[in-house]
Amino acid sequence: MLKIILMLSTLVSITGYGAQTDPQQSDSAPTERLPLQELRLFTQVFEQVRTGYVEELSDDQLFDRVIEGLLANLDPHSVYLNEQDYQQLQQHTSGDYSGLGMEITIDQGLIHVIAPIDDSPAATAGIKAGDYIVEIDQQSIRGIGLQKATDRLRGAPGSKITLGILREGETETLELTVERDIVHINSVRSRIIEEGIGYIRLALFQTDSGNEFEAALKQLQADHPLKGLILDLRNNPGGLFPESITIADALIDQGLLVYTEGRLPIANQQFNATSGDLLNGAPLVVMINGGSASASEIVAGALQDRGRATILGERSFGKGSVQTLIPLGDGRAIKLTTANYFTPNGRSIHGEGIEPDQVVEPAEEDNDSDLQLEAAIAQLKKHS
Repeated sequence: MLKIILMLSTLVSITGYGAQTDPQQSDSAPTERLPLQELRLFTQVFEQVRTGYVEELSDDQLFDRVIEGLLANLDPHSVYLNEQDYQQLQQHTSGDYSGLGMEITIDQGLIHVIAPIDDSPAATAGIKAGDYIVEIDQQSIRGIGLQKATDRLRGAPGSKITLGILREGETETLELTVERDIVHINSVRSRIIEEGIGYIRLALFQTDSGNEFEAALKQLQADHPLKGLILDLRNNPGGLFPESITIADALIDQGLLVYTEGRLPIANQQFNATSGDLLNGAPLVVMINGGSASASEIVAGALQDRGRATILGERSFGKGSVQTLIPLGDGRAIKLTTANYFTPNGRSIHGEGIEPDQVVEPAEEDNDSDLQLEAAIAQLKKHS
C-alpha cells in the first residue's frame, strides 16, 4: 500500500496536478482540489477494494487494473501492456507470432475486425474485415476492453477457439471455429501480372517492410521494364508508422507526405519526401477497402493528395491517430494515442477514411473474379 501512495505522490509532484488557483480569481470561480485530497480519495477507494472485494487481489494486481482502466477510458487504441503483452506486441511487429492473425479494435463494446492478415488462421476460417466478434467460446465479451479481448484470442498453436460473429447482411450470429497457429507474415509480395504491369501486395507495415518494398520494386524493374504498378493495400490494417513514410517516399519525388498534431512538441511533426521516385513517374494505382487502415491510409492519402496515384476500390477504415509505445522500464509498457495525422492537403482521416478516386465494389462471394484488380489493370492500360 505504501508503494502505491509513494508512486502517486511522485506523479503529483512531477505533473503539478492540482496546483493552487490564481489568487486573482474571484470567490465565485471554482477552485481545484488539492493533491492531498485526491490522494486521500484514491487511497480510501483502493483500501476498500483491497480489503473488502470478494476476491483477494495483490497491490500490484490492483494497480495494474487502475492503469488499465485509465487508458481504456481514453480511446480504443490506448492500452496498458504487461510483460507478456509487451513481448507479444514486439513479436507481432517483427513477423511471427502465435494466434489468429487479425487486427482488431473496440467499437461500442464489441471487437471490431479491421482486417485478417493474409493466409492467417483468421483469414482461412472466413473472418472478414468489418466483422464484429460478440462471443468467444459461447461467452459474451461485450465491454471487456481491447487488451483483455486480445488476451482471450491468443493461445497455443493447435488450440481451437469458437467465435460468435455479427456480419453486415447476415440476420443471425455466425459461429466460426478457428485453430490457432504460428502466424507467418510475409508483408511484401510481388509479381508481373501483365506485360509491363507490376503488382505489389503489402499485407502489413512491419519492421523492414519499407526496405522490402523498395527491393521488390527494383527487382520488378530489373526483370521487366514497368509501364505501371498496382499497389494492393486491401485488408492491410496498418502497423509501423515509419514504414509508411518510407514507402510513400519511394513513390513521391518531393513535397509533404503527412503531418501529425498533438499536445507535446515532439508530436507535432512534418514528413517530407526526399528526391527520387523509384517508379520514375510511371502510372500507379493503389487498391484500398474497408480493411485498409492507419499506415495504409497514410500512404494512400499522400499519393492521392500529391496527384501521384489513382486510388481505387472502397472507402478505407478511417483510423487517423498515432500511438506511441512507451516502455515503463520494468518489462511493461503503455501504448498511448499521442497525435492525429493529416494528409498533405490537411485532411483528417480519423472516422472518415480515404474516399477512392474510382469506386469499385468487390465481386459476390460465389464469384472468384477480382473485379477491383481487373479495374486497376484497365486503369493502367489507359495511360500506357
